[in-house]
Amino acid sequence: MELYLFILVVLIILAISDLSVGVSNDAVNFLNSAVGSKAAPRYIIIITASVGILIGTTFSSGLMEVARKGIFNPEQFTFPEIMMIFLSVMLTILILLDLYNTFGLPTSTTVSIVFSLLGAGIALSIIKIYNTTDNISDLAKYINIGKATAIISGILLSVIIAFSVGAFFQFITRLIFTFDYNKRIKRYGAVWGSICLTLISYFILIKGAKGTSFLSEENIEWIEKNTELLLLYCFLFSAVVFQLLISFTRVNILRIIVLIGTFAIALSFAANDLVNFIGVPLAGLSAYNIAVNSVNPSDLMMEALRDPVQTRTFVLLLAGLIMIVTLWFSRKARTVTKTELYLGRQAEGFERFESSFFSRTLVRMNISLLEIIQKIIPDIVKKYINKRLDPSAYRPIKEKNEPAPLFDLLRATVNLTVASALISFATSLKLPLSTTYVTFMVAMGTSLSDKSWGRESAVYRVNGVITVIGGWFFTAFMALTISIILAIVIYYGHLIAIIILCLLAGYFIFKTHVFHRVMEKEEEELEKSKIQVATNGSDALLAWMLEVQKYLNSISKSFSDTLNSLYKEDRVKLRRIKKDSKKLKKQSTLLVSDIFHAVKLLHEDNLKGERRYGKIISSIQEMYSSLRNISQRCFDHVDNNHKKPSLKEIEDLKELEKILILQVRNAEKILASKDFSNLTDFEKRTKEFYQLLEKLDENQLERIKKGSSTSRGSLLFLGILSDTENISNHTVNLINSCRKSFGGSITKK
Repeated sequence: MELYLFILVVLIILAISDLSVGVSNDAVNFLNSAVGSKAAPRYIIIITASVGILIGTTFSSGLMEVARKGIFNPEQFTFPEIMMIFLSVMLTILILLDLYNTFGLPTSTTVSIVFSLLGAGIALSIIKIYNTTDNISDLAKYINIGKATAIISGILLSVIIAFSVGAFFQFITRLIFTFDYNKRIKRYGAVWGSICLTLISYFILIKGAKGTSFLSEENIEWIEKNTELLLLYCFLFSAVVFQLLISFTRVNILRIIVLIGTFAIALSFAANDLVNFIGVPLAGLSAYNIAVNSVNPSDLMMEALRDPVQTRTFVLLLAGLIMIVTLWFSRKARTVTKTELYLGRQAEGFERFESSFFSRTLVRMNISLLEIIQKIIPDIVKKYINKRLDPSAYRPIKEKNEPAPLFDLLRATVNLTVASALISFATSLKLPLSTTYVTFMVAMGTSLSDKSWGRESAVYRVNGVITVIGGWFFTAFMALTISIILAIVIYYGHLIAIIILCLLAGYFIFKTHVFHRVMEKEEEELEKSKIQVATNGSDALLAWMLEVQKYLNSISKSFSDTLNSLYKEDRVKLRRIKKDSKKLKKQSTLLVSDIFHAVKLLHEDNLKGERRYGKIISSIQEMYSSLRNISQRCFDHVDNNHKKPSLKEIEDLKELEKILILQVRNAEKILASKDFSNLTDFEKRTKEFYQLLEKLDENQLERIKKGSSTSRGSLLFLGILSDTENISNHTVNLINSCRKSFGGSITKK
């Protein structure tokens, strides 16, 4: 029994770890609407969610059955086999969810647990079939195939329904209230708000009452019998309260609804996550307690796991506290939340995801479909809809020194109300679904109706959604595969295999943590701009020029690193530089986005005259393109094992590097001083650069005539000269364009 006691201890430790990674991933479910709409300061939102989690943990008791008998039939397995299944499942979930958290992709903890249990159950079943006279057709005896199929199909169906219902209700809501909704909220906001609150209250009652560990059977039965009456009272009471708040105070009722909705979804999440994580260890504890009192634990069949279970409230509360601590301190939770928020934000800006063939095809199909629909709809109806759904009327309310909300409170209330209604409806019908999938797809549906996916951003955001959905299928596949492998390894390797797997899992978590910190630091550096919080044109331009300085510094550093790696034929470093050029691309894209924001804040007087914003944007983008070409040329040259540049060529390139760096440094100083009146030094460096360029060009032609340079070497050298000249030209263009466009627009502080 010592081995199984060790497994039990490992299960408990993994339960704590899995609760942590589960919160980090599922936090997106209940935080995104409140955080994205800035319904309250972040600490208020997290306090609200924490209370929901704590109460929600006590609603989990009746839902623990899925780990005990939901996927496999426990009476077909012995105690050792059950413990091996549970250990495989917990290790799989830990590895899988931590991987998703690291890259900021939301996934379903429900799918993870279902497919992990399915995979480990199948692995042990096949081993048992192989060791007995049974054949593969007897697999249904071991695995609850009907239940597993129902869970999987229910989850997939919920994705389509959630997106469609979210899009439909947001469309209707926006038609009623429009983007400029403040006046209309005063007229009929109380009724609309009470409907939302009633649906959310129904969600709390349905989702929580049956599983709670502190309500008696009589209490639960009374709630079920009087649900309609309770909801009617809730509607009437909230309608009166909301109308009084609207009429006699300046309280925004939408903020109240969003916070209550956040509480409700957090409550549901806590109940689900406990099922997904401590359900398995608690089932392991039950199995151990049963086996300890038996004469022969090794051969004991575990039909006792089919008996009903009532988990102690203090255990649930302890799990809730672990989840709350994680919610407050997990940095990965913020990364996952950011993914969904950026996919649904109202404004344009930097897009995390690139476009793909599939996303471009989907967008084109959607555009064609809309054109057909527009031909059918009468013009008067089209005009009415376009007027009511005009996103240009959206005026985000910005707090001082804070970025604007990513979407408005109206959309946030629809997100939470529709998600709550769908989850409670499915629960009342005993249909399985994933809270993550429902909340994510509702959020994507509402953003589609709000025209957040315009022609400028649709392909990128659609690809982001496809990536997330593809990740969900990958979750299922990986959970199934990893749990099968781990179950087989543990079955044949026993204690040694368990120790090695635990150490490998710990090492994996450590490495992903380090990788995430590095990735997060890089993103923070790129997104640290103060432009989005600027309230006037001068402040925005000052902040933008600071970002341009950083960009020029990155250009010069990358240029030097590339040439030095070429001299040393350092293929590994050149590959890394080429890969890191994506950061420069992100920098350039952010700069372009930020200049639009800065221009919007400029007064009309400052927008007149000779403005060359197009040249500024072109210069920023072309500098990146030229540098990318240089790094690609150098990498290809070294990767193809061509002869490295001659000593004379290296000397020339070093001289070229020195002069370009001086020119770029000079440009940085001009931007730092914000003084464009005296460009003498900069012009001097520019003249020196062009003189040197002519000299180096002649030197290379001379080497070609003498045959002292190979054809590949000459192509590389002349290509570097051409791209370096391009960087220099666009540095000059950037400074001249900034002087003409912003010279009189900036007030230095």
